[in-house]
Amino acid sequence: MALVYHRELDEDNFFSIWQIEEDRDTLLRRLQLDEEERERLHSLRKGKRTLHWLATRVLLRHMLKTDEFIECPSDEHGKPYLVGYPYSISLTHSFDYAAVMLSKTSACGIDIEKIKDTVLRIKHKFLKPEELTFINNDENEREMLYACWCAKEAVYKLQGKKGVSFRRDMTILPFNYTSQGTLRLRLNHFENGEVNYTVYYERFKEYMLGYVHENLD
Repeated sequence: MALVYHRELDEDNFFSIWQIEEDRDTLLRRLQLDEEERERLHSLRKGKRTLHWLATRVLLRHMLKTDEFIECPSDEHGKPYLVGYPYSISLTHSFDYAAVMLSKTSACGIDIEKIKDTVLRIKHKFLKPEELTFINNDENEREMLYACWCAKEAVYKLQGKKGVSFRRDMTILPFNYTSQGTLRLRLNHFENGEVNYTVYYERFKEYMLGYVHENLD
């Protein structure tokens, strides 16, 4: 596995992306797992899901510069958190890549997705009609759709609560697509009312990346 991208947003917030090249046993030899994590690993279907889970844990150890056991459980909503480290964390993976984002200052979220034509068939499932009006028939429609998906996924991970709908509760404001840029997302949260986020997105090879933290504006 090789580190292929590392970005420091500021001194307290950063993320890394690794290309997954090893098999399961090679990744497993680089980890120290407790009983709960071993059960979690055993429950995963063999193949990419297992490699993704292992790769994010190996990458996390690299980012925290330790070979020791790292306790990284999930809360009742499935949001991961670190025990004994002063960081909020977000994990993501897609096909041959895994990514981890860490923030000392606030909750964060990151998402990576491989760009494929299938998004054109499901766009109405995660975007409102008013969102689609500024995306449909754009020459970069496919990339714009993935920027929107990654932005919503990143904010979903940041807020960390189940029951939030991409289509019902999140709205992307009109933006002009570039290969690296920002967009504004409005979240109608059932606890905190309306919250606005600036989400960063960028094209990474044949993938789209979206990331956000609460102080990133």
